[in-house]
Parts: sequence; C-alpha cells; structure tokens
Amino acid sequence: MINTMKRIKKTRIVPVIKLSSPDQALPLGKALIEGGLPIAEITFRSPAAEKGIRVMSREFPEILIGAGTVLTPDQADRAISAGAAFIVSPGFNPTLVDYCIGKGYHIIPGIANPGQIEQAIERGLTTLKLFPAEVLGGIRFIKAVSPVYGGISFMPTGGISPANVGEYLAQPAVAACGGSWMVKQQLLDSNSYDTVTALCKKAMKLVEAARKSENQE
Repeated sequence: MINTMKRIKKTRIVPVIKLSSPDQALPLGKALIEGGLPIAEITFRSPAAEKGIRVMSREFPEILIGAGTVLTPDQADRAISAGAAFIVSPGFNPTLVDYCIGKGYHIIPGIANPGQIEQAIERGLTTLKLFPAEVLGGIRFIKAVSPVYGGISFMPTGGISPANVGEYLAQPAVAACGGSWMVKQQLLDSNSYDTVTALCKKAMKLVEAARKSENQE
C-alpha cells in the first residue's frame, strides 16, 4: 500500500478511463507509457473494465492500475483478481470500505463532507477521493478542511482540467488529481492514441511546473 501511494504521488495525475472495449487496453497502455504517465484508473462504469485491467496488467506491468467506480465487494474482488493494485470508489460506502480493508485491498474511497472524512480516519485511511471535486467547492473545500484533518491527503476528481489542475496540485493536502481530459472515451473510440500520448505529455508538463513552483517557495 505504501509503495502504491508513493507511485500515485510521484505521477500526481491519475487518468480516469472508461473503456468501450477491452481491445482498447493494449494501445492505451502504449499511449500512457509513451506519454510518460504510467498509471490508469479503469472504471467499472463499463463492462469492459475487468478484462481491460487484466490485459493491461499482463502486458504492461510497469503501469500502476487502479479500478475506479467500484461499488460492491464483488467488483473489488474481480478488479484485484484481474490485476488492479488499488480500488477507488465514488462515495464512502462503509460495507465496501470495511470489506476492502479486511481483504487487504488498498482503497481510496470518495468523500464529500467532514463526517465521511472522520469515518475514514476511524478506519486508518489517510488518502481520500474528493468527488465531485468542483461541485463540492474544490480547492476551497480542501483549504477549509485540511487544517482540521492534518494527516489526510486528497485525490480530487470531477471537474479537473488543464485550466485548474496546477492550482489543485499546489495544495499541500493534494496527493494527486484524477482527470479524464487526456483519455476521453471519444479519443479511444476514434483510435486517437497519438492524441492521448500528446495530452499525457502536456499533463506531465503541468505536474513538472507545479513541482518547480513548490521548490521555489
């Protein structure tokens, strides 16, 4: 789990991906690696997720793969069995969270308020997904709660774009941001993997700019 979080914090951006077909996993994996962004959150909003995770984890062991939009223990089991290294849920479902903890799965549950943050703390979790980030106040929310919950880091997702990701990454309480702009489903469906690679490279330039800004402060 510690190694997983180190890798997430190193990339700082987690591409959130909905596959239309597991056949997209192979060219997508190549595009992510060529773009310098070897991480993927493949969401269970598509029936192609499980097989896509299996293909990508087998062919690209260097990619850190998570399963997103996991809603049930069964989905969590299937994701981990397919090769996912971590689980991401959109909300805080105590049944799912407790199941994953009991199984030793690394889960990053979604939260939307202080009460859910405290439920996570009670269970020993320290990295939480803020979702939907922009709707909930985004950076203002993080700035308001982070002084109270000093040991918690956030992975805001929902409304993150090239226009605001730098400001999010500048927040000390933000471990990484989840975003789909570089891996939009229409890009995958149109086989525009060169565009995916280019967008990943641009995303990593934004990460590098955020790092430079932090070092100058």
